[in-house]
Amino acid sequence: MTIKKVVVAGGGVLGSQIALQSAYCGFDVTIWLRSEGSIERAKPKLERFKNIYVDTLEKMKTDANAYCRGLSKKTDLSDSEIDELKQNAEDAYNNIILTTSYDEAASGADLIIEAIAENPEQKIAFYQELAKHMDEETILVTNSSTLLPSMFAEYTGRPEKYLSLHFANTIWENNTAEVMGHPGTDQKYYDEVAQFAEDINMIPLKLKKEQPGYILNSLLVPFLSAAEALLANDVADHETIDKTWILATGAPAGPFHILDIVGLTTAYNIIIMNPEAQDPNTTPGKIAKMLKEKIDSGKTGINAGEGFYKY
Repeated sequence: MTIKKVVVAGGGVLGSQIALQSAYCGFDVTIWLRSEGSIERAKPKLERFKNIYVDTLEKMKTDANAYCRGLSKKTDLSDSEIDELKQNAEDAYNNIILTTSYDEAASGADLIIEAIAENPEQKIAFYQELAKHMDEETILVTNSSTLLPSMFAEYTGRPEKYLSLHFANTIWENNTAEVMGHPGTDQKYYDEVAQFAEDINMIPLKLKKEQPGYILNSLLVPFLSAAEALLANDVADHETIDKTWILATGAPAGPFHILDIVGLTTAYNIIIMNPEAQDPNTTPGKIAKMLKEKIDSGKTGINAGEGFYKY
């Protein structure tokens, strides 16, 4: 099977990036969204990421440090080659189709990448409806940050063609794609998904078995949770916590800046899966309350212009 038409379900922070990156690398891309309102919210994200691609490519003409692995596998690009890539970014942005129709999205799709909220009930409902519209040969993957594909395989109608493909944020520079099957995934489709990751300039990181949080989030989520606990328990403010991490480790960003990039809605959906989050007197409960207050005030992270920091 040769993957040509790619569908991304969800136009959030990562869904928009995955769609643009796939289109930038020459794939026919459609984004499925729940409503017209979701479409309108996705458009400025796509435009923002497109502008980052174009601006970064232009900087690569004069600044070797501006090079991003996801934008080109070639490091010694000429100015004319960079201009061609800038045009690729513009064309990718202009050619992506946004739709609320399951039929329009799924018809003829070779690969569907689910990138909706980290909410098991929402994912199950989506898979059950999508199964009615997919072609038999379509491969389905999830970009879930923490949930296992085995939790959902039975609801997809194609468990052997279902697995996880998890991207890091800012995929044009942090170009990793974790490939993780479940016990029922056919190796043939695992290999096809890994090849697709390479074809969109990602580095496929192949997991041998299921692991909640894959490799990246098995490392990242406890780190961010520890920072959230410090703030929720009023040990220090978020600026001091970030400053501590940056000064002591040499890291370019602290945990609360990372949370703003990830998106506070994603962070909230992860913490509320912890049963202790239902008790406001526990640390998970305090974290959930803190994040919910931010979300309710529209401060959901960098794409909203404000999270823990203003942008």
